[in-house]
Amino acid sequence: MTLGSNPKIILLGNLGYVGPVVTAALRKSYPGAELIGMDPGYFSDRLTTHDAWPERHLNRQIIADIRDIDASLFEGADAVVALAAVSNDPMGARFEAVTQEINQDAVIRAAHLAAAAGVSRFVFASSCSVYGFAEGDARSEDAPLNPLTAYARSKIGAERALETMDAPGMLRTALRFATACGPSPRLRLDLVLNDFAACAVTAGKITVLSDGSPWRPLIDVRDMARAIDWAISRSDAAGGQWLAVNAGSDAWNYQIRDLAQAVVDAVPGASYSINPDASPDNRSYRVDFSLYGQLAPDHQPIHTLAGTIGDLVKLLNEIGFRDSDFRSSPLMRLKALEQHIQQGTLGEDLRWRLPQ
Repeated sequence: MTLGSNPKIILLGNLGYVGPVVTAALRKSYPGAELIGMDPGYFSDRLTTHDAWPERHLNRQIIADIRDIDASLFEGADAVVALAAVSNDPMGARFEAVTQEINQDAVIRAAHLAAAAGVSRFVFASSCSVYGFAEGDARSEDAPLNPLTAYARSKIGAERALETMDAPGMLRTALRFATACGPSPRLRLDLVLNDFAACAVTAGKITVLSDGSPWRPLIDVRDMARAIDWAISRSDAAGGQWLAVNAGSDAWNYQIRDLAQAVVDAVPGASYSINPDASPDNRSYRVDFSLYGQLAPDHQPIHTLAGTIGDLVKLLNEIGFRDSDFRSSPLMRLKALEQHIQQGTLGEDLRWRLPQ
C-alpha cells in the first residue's frame, strides 16, 4: 500500500498557523497532487506575510466546519490530515464542550467517513500535552498519560478512538507534536517561543510569568510539516496500521528560562526577567523522541533553536510588527475568537452566524 506520485490529499483545518506551512511543504513534495483544504475560516484574515495568499498552493479551498463534513469530500482521496482543533489550553477552558466536539468527536467521525471511502492514510495532529505534568525521565510513547486540560483530554480521546476503530485498509498515525513555534504566514503569538520573540522585538523585555524552571519540548512548524509528509507516506512496516508517536527532537527539550535567554541573545538590547515567587507551573515535561528518530530517519527536524528565533525576528521586522500589547490582539487565537463573538459574527458554539 503506497501513496502515488499525484495523490489526492484532504487538509482539515488548513487556515490556521500550521496549515499554510504544511500546504506549501506538500505541494513541494507532490507537485502534481490534488490538495483540498477545508476550514471554517476563523483566522483566515490573520495574515502575517507580504507574500501572496498561502492557499494558492491548493487546488480547492472549502470554507466549512469539520462538524458538518460531508462524506463526498473523501471520494477518491488517498490521505487525510486532521489539523482542525480548538488549539490551545486557554481556548479549551473557554470553550470546553466545543473543544471536545471539534478536536475529538468531529475528527473521529471524519476518520470513519474516510475509511468508508477507501482512504489509505489518516494523519491526526495530536500533542505531547497528553503527558501533562511529568517529573523525572523524558516521556516515551508508553509512559502514563496525564492530560490536565480540555485540549489534552480531547487529543487523547481522539487517539483512543482512532486506535480501536475497525479500519484495516487505513494507516492511522497520531503525531504527538511538541509545542509549535516558528514563522508562518498566519503567525500565532500565544505560543511560548513566538511570544518571547514578539516581546523582545516590540518591548525589548521578556517577562517570564513562572520561575523559568518548567521543561517544554518544542518543534519548528516547518519540521511539523516534515513529520506530516512522512506520516502520509509511511509504510505499514514503519509503525503498523495504528501508530501514536512523539514528533520532535530530543535536542529541543528546553527549560523556559533557556528559551528566554536564547531570544535575548538574538535581539540586541533585549532582556528578560523571571518570577521566583511564582506558583509551580504544572505544564512541565520532557519528551523522548527516539521512536520517531528510528521510524522517520529522513524526516527528522532540521531547524535549530537559534535559527528558528532568527527567522521569527526577521518575520516580525519584515511586517513592521510593533504592537507591544499583542497579548490583547487577534494574533492570540482566543482573542480572535472573542472578537468574532463580540461582533456578533460567531456564536458561543463557534459556528458562524449568518446575517439576518
